[in-house]
Amino acid sequence: MMNGYAEFPAVRDTFTEASDILKQDLWQLVAEGDDADLNATINTQPIMLTAGVAVWRAWLAQGGAQPVLMAGHSLGEYTALVAAGALNFADALPLVRFRAQCMQQAVPEGVGGIAAILGLDDDTVRAVCAEAAQNEVLEAVNYNSPGQVVIAGNRGAVERGMELAKAKGAKRALMLPMSVPSHCSLLKDAAARLGTYLADVAIQTPTIPVLHNADVQAHADADGIRDALVRQLYSPVRWVETVTEFGKRGVTFNAECAPGRVLAGLNKRIDTNQQALALSDGEALKAALAAVM
Repeated sequence: MMNGYAEFPAVRDTFTEASDILKQDLWQLVAEGDDADLNATINTQPIMLTAGVAVWRAWLAQGGAQPVLMAGHSLGEYTALVAAGALNFADALPLVRFRAQCMQQAVPEGVGGIAAILGLDDDTVRAVCAEAAQNEVLEAVNYNSPGQVVIAGNRGAVERGMELAKAKGAKRALMLPMSVPSHCSLLKDAAARLGTYLADVAIQTPTIPVLHNADVQAHADADGIRDALVRQLYSPVRWVETVTEFGKRGVTFNAECAPGRVLAGLNKRIDTNQQALALSDGEALKAALAAVM
């Protein structure tokens, strides 16, 4: 996943640092690991954190400008907090691994489900969840872009929700290959465990404001950040509101610091007045630098 960044020393250095902290060769895992290892939540979350921080550091090393605002989608919120100086990288890595363990242990394999609903407005998706829940948990958990909402909860409820969404005119209802129903109330016990862990993690005031998923607010104090991270685990990711808030605050460019283009694609659909840049490989990073500068 990081092949497109081989020329940037900051990327390999970041992976080396992370590997030393976790006592696990993350670079070998992303280069040669099999799907089972890469998709294990306790590996996926530290890898994605490391990848995001590595791309951020490569951006800075190439003379990239400091942003006026930051945010991250779900796990990416931790990457944003590291980039903004609120979390030390050495603390964030075991933190997100613990977060992954809490999430996996909160809902046994096969009990939960998560699905993407395409082509319905937010109110209709929420109504679908209310009708299909049938005394189980079913909630809208990711407001990714207009017409793209993710639902999660008990697997049977998710399956009923998918069928009902299609009956109400959804273009697609797609079960996602994730065993954990992230950002729904089934994770409240996991959130409580995470809160206990976070109480002992050093958090500083961010040097760049970070908008949090749970409330689309920037918190300057450590307790406010801890509370937002705990609530994030069982609250919806309000990404549409986040990117909209960027625009309200005068942002004209947003850049996705990860080896992918998913968020940039969503951002383009949310606010056409912002130029969405995906730093998906070295060439894309250089092109984004030229565009912003």
